[in-house]
Amino acid sequence: MIKLPKILLAAVGAASIGGAAQAEANPTIPSDQSVRNIVLVHGAFADGSGWRAVYEDLTARGYRVTIVQNPLTSLADDVAATRRALARQDGGTILVGHSWGGVVITEAGVDDKVKGLVYVSALTADVGETAGDQYEGFGIPSTFVVEEQADGFGFISADRFKEGFAADVGDADVAFMRDSQVPIAMSSFATPVTQAAWRTRPSWFIVATEDAAIAPAMLRQQAEKIGAVKVEIRASHVPMISQPHAVADVIDQAARSAGPQAN
Repeated sequence: MIKLPKILLAAVGAASIGGAAQAEANPTIPSDQSVRNIVLVHGAFADGSGWRAVYEDLTARGYRVTIVQNPLTSLADDVAATRRALARQDGGTILVGHSWGGVVITEAGVDDKVKGLVYVSALTADVGETAGDQYEGFGIPSTFVVEEQADGFGFISADRFKEGFAADVGDADVAFMRDSQVPIAMSSFATPVTQAAWRTRPSWFIVATEDAAIAPAMLRQQAEKIGAVKVEIRASHVPMISQPHAVADVIDQAARSAGPQAN
């Protein structure tokens, strides 16, 4: 397993949706940088639109960014969607997963094009483990209430959505996120992972210190387990929405760490 220094790269304050005014311009990537592709994988109860601000930030830096749309019908289906996106990349790629998307990139990230993994307030797992196994010893915060339907798909409680999922996002945006939820097949959380990409790929892990969906202590334990470079950001469970520039900075660092193209 590749072990990276466990360093704290950033600790930033909360901002409104779309991010606070940036103190400095986005740095354009060098022309000879070897990794220029980013694939973003969303989590449960959401779709790829939550990556919009991060997408705009990274494309302004010169990256080619692809956003996966997970069906959320099973781990296998979400991994297949991610693999389709990876197949369209023209070279080295950083694979990024938010929340449930962390399990997806753990399984899909063994693709030869993947040069690094970035976990954003995410779940991880080892071979033979499930997403649900990761909560052992921590439990699910009482602020995060999922209502399972008769068909086995779950939604976040509408009444608790802001509190548990996006406390630092404006009310109008929270309302849209709440009312455009994509339910997940709850059986997905009981499906074991068959491959653990973090064992062979360098990894970064963003801990959202105000996360009310996954306990920050659990997030720190997940980062420690996989030997990731740990970054703490003061944000709710959706730092890619409330702190997009800080999230983009971590992804950029992961891509730059691969160095220049070979001559």
